[in-house]
Amino acid sequence: MNNNIKRFKKLVFIILIVLQSCAKEKEIYYLPTQVSENSFNAVIEIPAGTNKKYEYDKESKSFIIDKKDGKERIIDFLPYPGNYGFIPSTYSDPKTGGDGDALDVLVLSEYVPTGSVLEIKPIAILKLIDNGEIDYKIIAIPSNVKQQIINVNNYNDLANRFPEVKTIIELWFLNYNKTDTATIEGWGDDKMALIEINKSKS
Repeated sequence: MNNNIKRFKKLVFIILIVLQSCAKEKEIYYLPTQVSENSFNAVIEIPAGTNKKYEYDKESKSFIIDKKDGKERIIDFLPYPGNYGFIPSTYSDPKTGGDGDALDVLVLSEYVPTGSVLEIKPIAILKLIDNGEIDYKIIAIPSNVKQQIINVNNYNDLANRFPEVKTIIELWFLNYNKTDTATIEGWGDDKMALIEINKSKS
């Protein structure tokens, strides 16, 4: 009898752990967009320096390698120049030309593992058009000063002190996927990045 009770308690414990784990994963896509007045959450899908195209799958609530024609998508170009992911609880509306996904973000910092939630400060927006769809990219730095790799606070700092970084980002997004036709409409500053985030809140 005691053994049965112990087994039952163990089973209940395992079920609770699994349910908590599922709940945690379920929430990641719908985490709060904003942390404070000028900082936001970013969910990292693809770490800096990575060539595998990971993405968050809402159905399985897990991070998987994106596939095309049954094959894993491996970037046949230089690896990602920053940590790439999305801003949770945002939506790029197809009715206004968006791609139907959460708003993309490129965080300029050292390697951050897939699945990490990072507090970020938007400093710019790259206005990218990908196969006719608006595919704007928020460019951000970590809010935590210790995680920052370049000394910038806003778009003017980036443009004036590190124009080469802008060039690298442009060239990377225009060339990493040879099957897509991408064009750049231009750049927006940190204020425009904030406007785009707030407009995309779901």
